[in-house]
Amino acid sequence: MPEALAGAVPFDTVLFDAVLFDMDGTLVDTEGLWWQAVAAVARSLGRPLAAADAPYVTGRAVGDTAAHLVAGPAAPPGAGPAAPPGAAPEATSAPVPEGLGVREVAAALTEAFAERVRAGLTVVPGAPELLAELAAAAVPTALVTASPRSIVELVLPRLGHTFDLVIADGDTARGKPHPEPYLEAARRLRVAPARCVAVEDSPVGVAAATAAGCRVLVVDPGHGLARVRASLRGAPPHGG
Repeated sequence: MPEALAGAVPFDTVLFDAVLFDMDGTLVDTEGLWWQAVAAVARSLGRPLAAADAPYVTGRAVGDTAAHLVAGPAAPPGAGPAAPPGAAPEATSAPVPEGLGVREVAAALTEAFAERVRAGLTVVPGAPELLAELAAAAVPTALVTASPRSIVELVLPRLGHTFDLVIADGDTARGKPHPEPYLEAARRLRVAPARCVAVEDSPVGVAAATAAGCRVLVVDPGHGLARVRASLRGAPPHGG
């Protein structure tokens, strides 16, 4: 038995029947990598990112961010990117010619993100242990992410966990903050949304899970998943 499972306090499944996890910023520390990727592509389009772009970048599907870059106004001259805390300096990406459509920009964003994930991916402290404990307790789990499945496939080996279900970008007609990804995960797991706990880190994700009727636990950046693990063992989640 892994050390993390020895003597573990049982999960209080009176409160829930399944746990639905966001990925970026929740299980793996990729929010900074995503911002770097978007900033690099935006810069190649002559549209440097600014703080006002954050709601269209953090927690959003690639297509949504691409549409924002294509249609949104350029940032004021001299405005630099408001990178998430801890984001490393941006790597250089191949230029993206101006005038491309949403599909082409989305492809460039996905590749730029994949490059950074391959180069340096950090797992959030406590994530592998929590996932292993849920599996040992036979608690159904799903990954509900705005990232493309190609990115998910890069991340999953690092987590060492097989989710019962993965909902990735493109698996539903509408992405977060719409509740459809969480509703679809609950439907396919055959669990009522109210009996699901969603673990999220961004306002966009929290809005989606709350609108779906899930109970929501928000990751504390300073404590990894320690508080989430404690809550799943007895303290009622907030929201939903």
